[in-house]
Amino acid sequence: MQFMVEYTITPEARNEVQALFKATGGMPPAGVELLGRWHDYASLKGYMLCETVDPVGIAVWCQDWTHMMTFNVVSVVDDEQMAGVMG
Repeated sequence: MQFMVEYTITPEARNEVQALFKATGGMPPAGVELLGRWHDYASLKGYMLCETVDPVGIAVWCQDWTHMMTFNVVSVVDDEQMAGVMG
């Protein structure tokens, strides 16, 4: 399953988040593949596309950052998968 993760950094945590990201790369735990990450340079938001068979891994990953950021996680499908749904 693929998931789009939208994140928002709290303004007071911006420097802490940036330092931790530079130090760790912000990579997900084993079992979650990060397919892409995009940063909105004009705000404190961004997006990550992930793939996993166990969404609990995404919850664990987000939990490590929730003291500094908020997350919105949505299950998504691509065009080919949606075409199959439409029949």
